[in-house]
Amino acid sequence: MQDSDRHAARLEDIELKLAYLERSNQELSDVMYAQQQVIDRLQSRLARLADRLEALEQRPRDYASEDETPPHY
Repeated sequence: MQDSDRHAARLEDIELKLAYLERSNQELSDVMYAQQQVIDRLQSRLARLADRLEALEQRPRDYASEDETPPHY
């Protein structure tokens, strides 16, 4: 095999590897984007739940535990 053939074959191998890496990089980027969307939705939901919990904790209670009838009555 001549030097030019070896260089061409090596260049082709490098180009194939580069194409594979570019595709893998794009796939990983797509996965990370999807995961970030899920994280954003979960953070938003968590914030809404925290707000609801805080509102429930601040709401005055309608009764006191002393007003309840004991379970044996």
